[in-house]
Amino acid sequence: MLSPFASRRRFSDLSEAEILALAISSEEDDSRIYATYAEQLRHAYPATAEMFDAMAAEEDGHRRLLIDTFERRFGKVIPLIRREHVAGFYSRRPVWLVQNLGLDRIRAEAARMEDDAANFYGQAAQRASDPATRKLLGDLAAAERKHEHKAEEIAAAQEGTSARSEEDEKARRQFILTYVQPGLAGLMDGSVSTLAPIFATAFATQNTWTTFLVGLAASVGAGISMGFTEAAHDDGVISGRGSPVKRGLASGIMTTVGGLGHALPYLIPHFWTATAIAGIVVFVELWAIAFIQNRYMETPFLRAVFQVVLGGSLVLAAGILIGGS
Repeated sequence: MLSPFASRRRFSDLSEAEILALAISSEEDDSRIYATYAEQLRHAYPATAEMFDAMAAEEDGHRRLLIDTFERRFGKVIPLIRREHVAGFYSRRPVWLVQNLGLDRIRAEAARMEDDAANFYGQAAQRASDPATRKLLGDLAAAERKHEHKAEEIAAAQEGTSARSEEDEKARRQFILTYVQPGLAGLMDGSVSTLAPIFATAFATQNTWTTFLVGLAASVGAGISMGFTEAAHDDGVISGRGSPVKRGLASGIMTTVGGLGHALPYLIPHFWTATAIAGIVVFVELWAIAFIQNRYMETPFLRAVFQVVLGGSLVLAAGILIGGS
């Protein structure tokens, strides 16, 4: 099977022309996103809508400056390169498609967008050899940082309270990107992917020690695989997701924990007692994952339940049926 990253370019391999083209398409996308936010908020929060209109216009101005710079250096043909074409590049979650999106959520997304863009321009400026291009990219990084303050002002303007400090909000976002997101992916993989082999072995052999050894091997193996995969596919420089080592450890450890949760009960010599406890552990694991998805990743609770609890239950049933056949 081909890796989903096999067809993507690494940021370090992009030429200066491609970096400018990527910046142009990104600014166009962000301008349209801010215009959509403004339209959604115009009736209930007209002052905030005007702020987003101004941010959209400024992003469009950035796009024109970048196009002028590209044409001066490389000609009028701008290659089509977008965020999804670059491995590890930051992505935009399509939350603007959600109707009646809350003001807090919009503010958080806007701050995240500007933080991502500022990080990108800082890295891009270091790659530029032309002094004028380097200055432009540095100026754009500074402009995106100013936008962050505008995003922080949105909630204060409507709620009558001071916005949370920039440092606290950044720390929260970074914690989610570096630890919660990869850890949750690992916990889901470890909890769900090991269900079938563990319970198939349990019902096929009815030997608790053999079942425990299979569960231990599956959990540790999955943890090593997930940890290396997470650490290798994104260095975190452009995406802002943090150290690949930290993310790899979070993913690997939680994958192992997810599998061991329902393997450890088979240290109990009595088969049916161990199986009953393992089943209870699986129930708790799946609902805990659904809660974490809803709490930190803002996945609608019913969708999280459908994805995790129902999916995990089907995998569990498959393991029991295969082992008992």
